[in-house]
Amino acid sequence: MPTSVEALKTLKLSSADSVEGCLDCLLKALAHNNVETSEKIQEMGVLAMMPALLSAQNSCTPKVANIIAEVAKNEFMRSPCVEAGLIPPLVQLLNCKDQEILLQTGRALGNICYDSHSLQAQLIIMGVIPTLVRLLGVHSQNTALTEMCLIAFGNLAELESSKEQFASTNIAEELVRLFRKQVEHEKREMIFEVLAPLAENDVIKLQLVDAGLVECLLEVVAQTVDSDRDEDVAQLKTASDLMVLLLLGDESMQKLFEGGKGSVFQRVLSWVPSNNHQLQLAGALAIANFARNDGNCIHMVDTGIVQKLLELLDRHVEEGNVTVQHAALSALRNLAIPVVNKSKMLLAGVSDVVLKFLKSEMPPVQFKLLGTLRMLIDTQADAAEQLGTNAKLVERLVEWCEAKDHAGVMGESNRLLSALIRHSKSKDVVQTVIQGGGVKHLVTMATSEHMIMQNEALVALGLIAALNLDCAEKDFVAANLVQVLHKLLKDEHSAPSLHYNSMILICSIMGSEPLHKEVQSLAFIDVVSSLRSHENKTVAHQASLTEQRLTAQS
Repeated sequence: MPTSVEALKTLKLSSADSVEGCLDCLLKALAHNNVETSEKIQEMGVLAMMPALLSAQNSCTPKVANIIAEVAKNEFMRSPCVEAGLIPPLVQLLNCKDQEILLQTGRALGNICYDSHSLQAQLIIMGVIPTLVRLLGVHSQNTALTEMCLIAFGNLAELESSKEQFASTNIAEELVRLFRKQVEHEKREMIFEVLAPLAENDVIKLQLVDAGLVECLLEVVAQTVDSDRDEDVAQLKTASDLMVLLLLGDESMQKLFEGGKGSVFQRVLSWVPSNNHQLQLAGALAIANFARNDGNCIHMVDTGIVQKLLELLDRHVEEGNVTVQHAALSALRNLAIPVVNKSKMLLAGVSDVVLKFLKSEMPPVQFKLLGTLRMLIDTQADAAEQLGTNAKLVERLVEWCEAKDHAGVMGESNRLLSALIRHSKSKDVVQTVIQGGGVKHLVTMATSEHMIMQNEALVALGLIAALNLDCAEKDFVAANLVQVLHKLLKDEHSAPSLHYNSMILICSIMGSEPLHKEVQSLAFIDVVSSLRSHENKTVAHQASLTEQRLTAQS
């Protein structure tokens, strides 16, 4: 048997008849010492011969592709393979009918492009996705070829540029058909690894739903829910996670909701009271996803879903599962968005159950808790007053207003503090917030980079000044409220609503001697006067009124 070096020399000089023997020798050498043999192949310039050998398409072709696949296992050989122009002839070979050629060609392309988004993107441009999808359909009985296609799909599906091409094929039908035939855990996992990135695309989500993937997933859940085996636990998680992902698409979600009567919707609801944490989580997340439009939310509240979520939360108060808490609170927050649902949910005791999580030290739970309460009290004066006079809640909000490490929690705490005052318009709530030390945070909130938060803060501060200026006076001075208002009014880039609310607040604090003095010392009258010519008529009118007030009290 010739050595690999002799085989390489022979290959460079040989006629077609002796090529096959040289290729066999190289494959054996690669199997024995891949790195060393690959280096020799590169040194002797053999890669440059490969495009011609590939294009010949004869009995040697699968062996040539196999050699390229073996060589390209080494990272240092991938660029030389590209430079030798191997990708175009390999892509061309994907159109042949010989299954062995197809398998080795797929391996070669996969190894050359491994971990290289730019090369994978090149393959997409060259149209390999429709070709591979067609191969999967034609050769679904060939296990090795099927696995090669799945590995390729898994790599290509990670690229955003692939999604449009995948969506134009029948990949959804092929994958679902393949999934139905699989019983082995490993094979199902391979398909799941392709489905997950593909299902991030809304068009493909709908195609997967139409192809019957949901029924497959529900079957997997039913088969694995009572098992303790690691592979079954993993399959249950993957299937239920994928189910939730499909519901993130508006069309796929609405199709599965079926007006609240869909069998899939009903099955997913049954996960919420289960004893399996993964299913509880998926069930709550599914409800949160179904609750993305008012019609669905109203239907779900009217059919008693709130009670299921409250019972689930009650099971997770003491040392509960944080992800389940977060998901259930997300669902409640979404359900509380339609105005007609708020009073119903308050009557069902949602705020009482949510308040049990005030002691949570987990920022994701804190964030959703705050958002849920804020949604619930929107336009609900009685509820806002009841919560706003809860000293423990206000104390916790003030504490979270200082959570600088968690901007989301800090922002939501400020917004809820403001909402309690704005929706209750209650002197008692104002008193509770002042005593709890909340005023300084509302003043800081007025300097937020988000205009909506600035306006919410200014309106709440205006109500504090109107309802209990005497008590708030000291906090207003300490928080430099007047300077904040002066800066907002001087800034010509401030939105008209900020100018308007700032002037309303100035008028409200003029009854305080120390605040009045600060207003005079900063020559507010000049700033306000300049706003009389504002293009917004409401701002211009308020500027005239404010100027009169300032002039009268100067």
